[in-house]
Amino acid sequence: MSDAQPLVRVEGLTKHFPIIKGLMFSRLAGAVKAVDGVSFTIGRGETLGFVGESGCGKTTTGRMLIRLIEPTAGKVMFDGQDVLSLQGEALRRVRRRMQIIFQDPFGSLNPRMTVQEIIAEPLVIHGESDTAGRAQRVRELLDVVGLASYAAGRYPHEFSGGQRQRIGIARALALRPQLMICDEPVSALDVSIRAQVINLLQDLQRDFALTFLFISHDLGVVKHIADRVAVMYLGKIVEIADKRTLYARPGHPYTQALLSAIPVPKPGRRRQRTVLKGDVPSPIDPPSGCRFHTRCPHVMDICRRVEPALQADASGQHVACHLVHPPAQPST
Repeated sequence: MSDAQPLVRVEGLTKHFPIIKGLMFSRLAGAVKAVDGVSFTIGRGETLGFVGESGCGKTTTGRMLIRLIEPTAGKVMFDGQDVLSLQGEALRRVRRRMQIIFQDPFGSLNPRMTVQEIIAEPLVIHGESDTAGRAQRVRELLDVVGLASYAAGRYPHEFSGGQRQRIGIARALALRPQLMICDEPVSALDVSIRAQVINLLQDLQRDFALTFLFISHDLGVVKHIADRVAVMYLGKIVEIADKRTLYARPGHPYTQALLSAIPVPKPGRRRQRTVLKGDVPSPIDPPSGCRFHTRCPHVMDICRRVEPALQADASGQHVACHLVHPPAQPST
């Protein structure tokens, strides 16, 4: 996948949530550094997987791309436009082309609205006033996601979790987007249903020329659907590579630990497990130098002092680790 003209280009994206203390005399007591200067691209028609432990900043990053959360700093370029500089009608036009599938297939659907109203709502918001046309579009979308047309008159509580997620997918498709943020779209579903939804997403990507940012903590799912994978730890991207390279020879010790935890689907065969010691540090006061050094089995003195840059090797695998990219020694 060439990144010469990517659909999405993110540079230095940052989100710090302020911590306010005091009732009468409020004061800024610090900040939660949820995302701290991430940069990446997503090519047209590509699926970029975002993985990492809970709280690493995956979902916050995805929501900042479509401005559900306003960034503290950074740049988001979508098809050549600076999304963060847009306001009013210009922002509304761009938002038609970027949609999100939420993790919770029940909480993301209004229980007081019928499926017809839920899927048609984006069309109403964006000014499509033809009632008959909206009804026809809803029927088409229900068919696309594998639901019968009579589902349009029912309410979310009348469906299973997998069916509700299909309704959420249909709603996201209503405005014919180019970019889809998939925020853990199968993590709340039964294992038997996950494969069906993943296959549906892949079919939709092929049929509608969609680009995916696929957020998940399940590396097995990401291996199946992604073209490239970005690994996050404590608000930073520590590795980006195409999936074959990353799963075959992970460069960062954190990526190696994550992959070692994937179950081997063969009875009697075990994987050599890398067990990380200690807890994830607080994003309020992250460690100096490499943020992973407090849990890294290969920590060196320089890791505690100098933050490693995300650097690429000859194959295009980007890794932020002094072990992989030793700093240049000063000449004597």
